[in-house]
Amino acid sequence: MSAVVGALIATASAALLDRTRWRRERDDRLLAARRVLYADYLAALSQARNAFRGLARDPDMDPGERARCARESFAPCCGVRYQMSITAASTVVTASEYAFRRLRDVRDLAARGVLAEDAAYADGRTECEAALTRLRAAMRRDLGAEPVRS
Repeated sequence: MSAVVGALIATASAALLDRTRWRRERDDRLLAARRVLYADYLAALSQARNAFRGLARDPDMDPGERARCARESFAPCCGVRYQMSITAASTVVTASEYAFRRLRDVRDLAARGVLAEDAAYADGRTECEAALTRLRAAMRRDLGAEPVRS
């Protein structure tokens, strides 16, 4: 009888260890996937932001071409946005949506021909930068990284 009890305890212990290892590996995979996704999203937002900066500094660009360039520069952000909505932690999703919308506002200004020296563009850009700073901080918290001191 004691052999049976010992075997049951050993089997239960092994099962519990396997389950614990599986959870740890799953969590590690999720963290790695989020790290890559967060980097991809920040890169897409950054590339779009830089494109809008270029548009806002070009007073001679054709209005139709300007609007097309603004739309095309922003398009890559949309696909990664949806990936964020299903993979990121909820606090990161909230921050990413806010940053996405602020960058979209900057896109709209650049597409309309608002130039960099215009107060509306500067205000939109400031709001966008603040939103991106909050997004990066939320991502760092989710990934377990220390906050960046300013």
